[in-house]
Amino acid sequence: MVPVTLANALTIFRILLIPVFMVFLLEFELVPYSAAVAAGIFVAAAVTDTLDGYFARTRNAVTVLGQFLDPLADKLLISAALISLVSLGRISAWLAMVIIAREFSVSGLRLVAAAEHVVIPASRLGKVKTFSQIVAVVALILPEFGFIFGRPLSWYLIYLAALLTVVSGVNYFLNARKYLEIER
Repeated sequence: MVPVTLANALTIFRILLIPVFMVFLLEFELVPYSAAVAAGIFVAAAVTDTLDGYFARTRNAVTVLGQFLDPLADKLLISAALISLVSLGRISAWLAMVIIAREFSVSGLRLVAAAEHVVIPASRLGKVKTFSQIVAVVALILPEFGFIFGRPLSWYLIYLAALLTVVSGVNYFLNARKYLEIER
């Protein structure tokens, strides 16, 4: 039996928040404040990502289950948000797919590395990318705060997040050569 640590419980909680977030975003779209509730749930889920890592490290409670579930929960949360936003017409499908494809490509790279008993650590650029995705998703969920050069602020934020997503993905694959024996 796998022991459930506080970190793993937070990760599982994050996964369970995803359908709740989607219901508020998609099903209650016309209910007053549903977007704010959806944004709040999304932010709460995103915060659990920081907390579960903190608790796992500080309590020396890193588990195989956590190492598997944590990145999966992150990918599910971002993917669910982007797919929902495509459904609402707030983001282009191709842009969402670029971000989702990078997320799962890097996860695949990490699985290949894990099969070789190699851990590819999270990069600072990857953390900046994650933060930019969270900010962009929240900006897309909530009503527009203003325009810059005729475009909504959320437009710039999602394109910045996409750019950082692609750059960090390329960075992971280039740096993977340090950790893996990759034929050239």
